[in-house]
Amino acid sequence: MPDRRFVVAGSQYPSDITWPDNVERIEHLPPADHAAFYSRQRYTLNVTRSSMIAAGWSPSVRLFEAAACGTPIISDRWPGLDSFFPASAIHTAGETDAVVEILFGESERTRRAMARRARERVLAFHTGAARAREFVAALTQPRAAALDFDIGSAA
Repeated sequence: MPDRRFVVAGSQYPSDITWPDNVERIEHLPPADHAAFYSRQRYTLNVTRSSMIAAGWSPSVRLFEAAACGTPIISDRWPGLDSFFPASAIHTAGETDAVVEILFGESERTRRAMARRARERVLAFHTGAARAREFVAALTQPRAAALDFDIGSAA
């Protein structure tokens, strides 16, 4: 897509890659600049490292940052993604053609609605305050009956 502009940010790309002229390369983006970076994007593309996929249910923080900024996300597929973002809040693509189809085939209204749903999800369930509420609820719930068995009779 030589007529489009792209930005690749992050330090874990091989140094010998020759990036096309329409790709701006940012080696390190300071955390203080993340919100401005995501807010300027029409979409953000998330490609998950194989080690994170192998670990399971370990999304990159960039998914949450982009969603919180109201930036629509296109991600690769991996087990557990839908537990963080339902299909109505994120696009998934397994190949280049699928990404191109999303970029050109989606209306502005649909794109914005998807981004809004992802943002609402992050703000409701994935902020520090939301995680603290979840933690407190787990600590204050009655212990499960399975934990109240007589250890002596189990032998």
